[in-house]
Amino acid sequence: MQADRRLALIADSFHRLTGRVLVDVPVGVPFAQAMWHAPCVVVAHGVEADPVFFYGNQLALDLFEMPFDAFTHLPSRFSAEPVARGERDALLARVTRDGYIDDYAGVRIAASGRRFRIEQAVVWNLVDEYGGLHGQAATFRRWLPLDGDTPSAG
Repeated sequence: MQADRRLALIADSFHRLTGRVLVDVPVGVPFAQAMWHAPCVVVAHGVEADPVFFYGNQLALDLFEMPFDAFTHLPSRFSAEPVARGERDALLARVTRDGYIDDYAGVRIAASGRRFRIEQAVVWNLVDEYGGLHGQAATFRRWLPLDGDTPSAG
């Protein structure tokens, strides 16, 4: 699936499932640019047996401390510490069953090993207009560093 179509799928699925707009797009600003610079983290992975991220916006890359090329080759399970992966698996099963959740919180880990807790995350299925499942995505504005850093302002 082409990159622009994947970005549209992320936003369209979010709107279809939650009734909300994922990213405000100012007049004259291309959608991809608005998503890239959004004031919230946006990530998405595919439907592989071991799902791999195919998108992370600039805030996500900053938080996970990875360049886009590395992030988009990362199996999404590696965004959580090994002890938190069971919790993550249960979350994804719940999203698969219900379409989306809007109350997720959990610990994630950056490339440097720095840990942070995400809060009030929305996680949803990426479903096209025909009902085809293409993966899952997540967005959040709040996180709490667990290693002595300053919390997010969102």
